[in-house]
Amino acid sequence: MLGPSEIRTLAASLGASPTKKWGQNFVIDAGTVRRIVRIAGVKPDDHVVEIGPGLGSLTLALLEAGARVTAIEIDPTLADALPATVASHAPDDAHRLTVIHADAMTVTGLDAEPTLLVANLPYNVSVPVILRFLEFFPSLTTVLVMVQSEVADRLAAPPGSRTYGIPSAKAAWYCTVRRAGDVGRSVFWPVPRVDSALVLMERRDAPLTTAPRREVFAVIDAAFAQRRKALRGALSTIAGSPTAAEAALRASGIEPLTRGEQLDVAAFARIAEALESARVAS
Repeated sequence: MLGPSEIRTLAASLGASPTKKWGQNFVIDAGTVRRIVRIAGVKPDDHVVEIGPGLGSLTLALLEAGARVTAIEIDPTLADALPATVASHAPDDAHRLTVIHADAMTVTGLDAEPTLLVANLPYNVSVPVILRFLEFFPSLTTVLVMVQSEVADRLAAPPGSRTYGIPSAKAAWYCTVRRAGDVGRSVFWPVPRVDSALVLMERRDAPLTTAPRREVFAVIDAAFAQRRKALRGALSTIAGSPTAAEAALRASGIEPLTRGEQLDVAAFARIAEALESARVAS
């Protein structure tokens, strides 16, 4: 494992320093990365995709657990250095590592289907990256990510709570989601100004619906675009009018003055179905 002094020495040897551009905060605590691997339930037969491996702290812990790891790194210096770091610290595990120099938001396929996504994600892209990988890689059964505490709250929030919104509803399409613990600021270099938390997401079947996912997500986006609006008004644009929105809501068994924060993802799916049925009928 890489400790604080090794992380700083390695970064200095590469002429690399954490950048705000890519939201880099490197984990310098071996106990934290082993805790992440343990909570994720990584097994020797797993293929783990890691996004933003940085200097390799979490990568080494994943390899230590016996998994095959595909690491996706946007920083060219860090992507080039990671194989040598692993070869130096875990030579017997190096053959199970593949490094891809790419922006994770552009990746649509891998050489082998991943079973887990485990990552310390930059705060500014965490939700889009998670949702993208759940969409493009249905083989993912588990996602364990370290994110900003506020983001963790939003992902895991149930309907009716203050933090429930677009991330919560969309994540629920794919997974059951829960916070899996807090992470202290001192385990990072540099020390961030925000708290972090672990989020565990476990794949489940999508809601039973005839509506395509993109249509359900369009309803979710519209429902929360103006959070204080009742759904009759919030959905009027995608429905065509407030009257059409009200008709779709009533057909879905939902009172028109309900707000989006009160609905679960299955209810949003029913609304999408009703809107599609109304379009077909017209």
